[in-house]
Parts: sequence; structure tokens; C-alpha cells
Amino acid sequence: MNPRDEIVFVVDDDARVREALGELLESLGWRTETFAAATDYVACRKPDLPACLILDVELPDVNGLEFQKQLSSDAHPPIVFITGHGDIPSSVRAIQGGAVDFLAKPVGEVDLIAAVRAAIRRDREQRTTRAELAELMRRLSQLTPREREVLPLVVSGLLNKQAAAELGISEITLEIHRSKIMHKMEAASLADLVRIAEKLRIPVTHSRRSGSSRECTTRSL
Repeated sequence: MNPRDEIVFVVDDDARVREALGELLESLGWRTETFAAATDYVACRKPDLPACLILDVELPDVNGLEFQKQLSSDAHPPIVFITGHGDIPSSVRAIQGGAVDFLAKPVGEVDLIAAVRAAIRRDREQRTTRAELAELMRRLSQLTPREREVLPLVVSGLLNKQAAAELGISEITLEIHRSKIMHKMEAASLADLVRIAEKLRIPVTHSRRSGSSRECTTRSL
């Protein structure tokens, strides 16, 4: 992979740190953009590339840890914290918040490069996951309201006759809906459809086992 297809953002109010980090990262082939404040970073139009955000903890406009929390609601590059005033509680909070690393200034070149590479690798993986989920959501949007009712019953493991009875439709109609679902969701098998449903977090509220148990209970009565 060409580092020029990746970008590292640096947010630090110390001009010397920004310059040193920018020169180091660019010498290794990465594109870089540096900012003196978090607001400048937010206002910048960012290229659609795998990225890493190197973030100072002490910034003039916001604490880096608070900024990390603000970013958590949106997709953002994985963060590598750097600080001259680090402590254990801050490092724990940063890592628990999803940061890749928490490095003390002066930052060692080897540690920084390793952290940046890990962050960009994670961003690539997250981008792939988001793209896959977006595609699955597109497929799901093609289902009719009835097919959306049938889907959770099918992936729950119910037999066709059980799912049909649940919806008050004929078994033949259920089979037609099931076939259309398989086609629209581009599932090669039932197991594949189950994996897709799990990724979409489609709730499973029925199971073949529970249906069988109810039947046994009914017969015993």
C-alpha cells in the first residue's frame, strides 16, 4: 500500500511539535495536515482516505480527551494521543475511549510510527466494515414490509409451516417470500442469510426449539 494514499492529521498547539511531526511523517511517505486547535481540524474538509489523528491532550480550545468523546458519535480516524502531562487515569480513559495509543512527549520515533501504522490499519478495517454494512442496508431496503416480517422468522430457524402459521399465511406464500428474500439479500444459503441478519442486528424472537416445546406442551395438555 502506498502511504500517499493515507493521511495523518496532527492537532497540537505547539508549532514546533506540529512541524517536527509533519516533517517526520512526510519523510516516510504519508500525507499530513496539521492544526493548532481542534476547531481548525473540525472545520477542515478531509479527503476520503484511511487516516490517523494524532491529538494532543492539552489544547487551547478543548481538552483532547473531551474532544475524543465529542467525536465518538461519528466515524472518525483512530486517535493516537500525545501529551507532555500524561497520567495513568488519562491514559486509561483514552484507551477505553478507543484510542490506539497514549504517548508521552517527547515522543519516540519508533513508538509513534508503530502507533500511526496501527491506527491506519484499524481505519482501513473500520472503513471496510462500514462499506459492507452500507451494502447490506441497501439490500435490506429492497424488501417489502411483509418480507421484513418474514426475514426474522426465517433466520430464527423456524420451519416454513411454523413461520407461515406465525404470520397467518399459507406455506406456499411463505416459501415465495423466502425465495425473494434470499434473492434480494444476495444470500447463497440459509447460513449466509443468518450471518447477514446478524450483521444487520435483526432481532430473533422465535426459534424452532421454542416452537417445538410449545407443540409438546400442547400435546401433553
